[in-house]
Amino acid sequence: MMTAAFGSNSISFHTSNTCNTLLKELQQLWTEIGETQADKDRMLMELERECLEIYRRKVDEATNAKACLHQSIASMEAEVAMLIAALGEININLPVQSDKKAKSLKGQLASVRPLVEDLKLKKEERMKQFADIKSQIEKITGEISGYGSSMSVLTLEEQDLSVRKLTEHQSKLRALKKEKSERLQKVMDYANEVHTLCGVLNIDFGQTVSDIHPSLHESSMGLVTNISDSTLEGLDQAVLKLKTEKKFRLQKLKDVTGSLFELWNLMDTSKEEKASFLRITSVLGLSESEIVQPGALSPETVQQVSAEVERLTKLKTSRLKELVLKKRSELEDMCCKIHIQPDQSTAAEKTSALIDSGLVDPCELLANIEAQICKVKDEAFSRKEIMERIDRWLAACDEEKWLEDYNLDHNRYSAGRGAHINLKRAERARIMINKIPAMVDNLISKTLAWEEEKQKLFLYDGVRLVSILEDYKQARRLKEEEKKRARDQKKLQDMLLTEKESIYGSKPSPRRSSSFRNQNGYRAYGNGSVTPSPRRNSVGGATPELLTPRSYSGRHNGYFKEMRRLSTAPLNFVAIPKEDTMSFSSIGGSEPESPPQV
Repeated sequence: MMTAAFGSNSISFHTSNTCNTLLKELQQLWTEIGETQADKDRMLMELERECLEIYRRKVDEATNAKACLHQSIASMEAEVAMLIAALGEININLPVQSDKKAKSLKGQLASVRPLVEDLKLKKEERMKQFADIKSQIEKITGEISGYGSSMSVLTLEEQDLSVRKLTEHQSKLRALKKEKSERLQKVMDYANEVHTLCGVLNIDFGQTVSDIHPSLHESSMGLVTNISDSTLEGLDQAVLKLKTEKKFRLQKLKDVTGSLFELWNLMDTSKEEKASFLRITSVLGLSESEIVQPGALSPETVQQVSAEVERLTKLKTSRLKELVLKKRSELEDMCCKIHIQPDQSTAAEKTSALIDSGLVDPCELLANIEAQICKVKDEAFSRKEIMERIDRWLAACDEEKWLEDYNLDHNRYSAGRGAHINLKRAERARIMINKIPAMVDNLISKTLAWEEEKQKLFLYDGVRLVSILEDYKQARRLKEEEKKRARDQKKLQDMLLTEKESIYGSKPSPRRSSSFRNQNGYRAYGNGSVTPSPRRNSVGGATPELLTPRSYSGRHNGYFKEMRRLSTAPLNFVAIPKEDTMSFSSIGGSEPESPPQV
């Protein structure tokens, strides 16, 4: 029985031999002692019972150890499963399940323990990654929210440590970093804009941004720039407020500068006085967004312009009368140049009396005169072509007068100094005089066309130009008839003289004086030309006078002086229009005799 209890392997066989040897030795001892067979059987039964109790105890211990191993394996399998679930490692195969039949419990436990350790290390690393990412997320979230960062502990029950979850946190972190960068850029842009606006308006930038958040000031180097919604909103409100103030000051500066410009124009301020305000006035030519110069819209700038406006306003009253009279003189000069009469309602005497009496605002008088100046400028532009034709006609009349005086000089063909210049001028004058009728006719047609277009009369120093031209044509015709009668009378006298000489003989001709200057009134100038004295009356005292616009001007308007003078310089005949150069046959007797051929 004992041998069967020990088993059949080598260890059991060795134990069985030892037990048999000991049993035999024990029975020998019992025999020597003299124990009865009953005592021997009783002691053998007790020995077997004790052996059974020992085996039973060992079996229980082995059973308990087996249960513990099963529990450990199950616990590790559960831990592995939990770690795999937390880490999201779905591709890991448990060695326990694959070697369950092939290995003992201790072998199974030994095979799964390295996996558990490895998964635990992965979990710790993954938790560190999650903790780092989450701390960054919470920090940036706190910066964006403006409440700072609050670190929270990751609990095992709440965490998902899978790669997918880690990727989500990384994506969220990247998005937050991008948002932080954008917000930081917005803060910088806002801060730069606030800095520019504060510079333009001369406002303390440091105080302005410190009121929004201390970290925005340049001196707060220890603080991280705040990028919260409240900071962005505060900056946006600051920019809006500064822009509103900028627009208000710009409009105020425009209003004040507008008054300044009006006073400058009103008082004819010199460029030197305006130069000190050039930097200020140049701002008005820019748009609101282009005004970035520091101090361009500072209160001092607006105050400087306001002070200048106030100063000029005080001077305006004292200088306004002078300006009114100056503008009136300018108006009269313009009217004189184009030979029209200015409005007598603003004459110098009247305006001076009105200003002194205080019945009329000088500004209204000045505006009225300036309006008249604009009207005269438009009138001058519309009369320009006709006035140029009048000037050419008057120049031809001057040459005609000169030629008449020249023909009265009996020494005009002498070989004196400058005689050849006068001969050339006389030839040119004859050509121009032949064009006078065409000039007058063309001038009449142009004037009538102008009157039809403008629906008013073309006045020249208060007299209708067409009337002057018609009178001139009539006087010229009468003058030519008078000259013809004079020539006929002279021919008759010559015939009578010839008959008388044939009867009584010829008389010696009176000695001519060689003094060109004394008898004929000519004066020789340094250029060799000979200028006649003022024109004498033509042959025959009854010859009608040719009335030009100058003559009418002298008769009808004593206020204006004659603006033209007789010119001794050769005229530019090339400038005469083609339509005025039509060739006409010489009017009977109007051309003097040609010089003798040498």
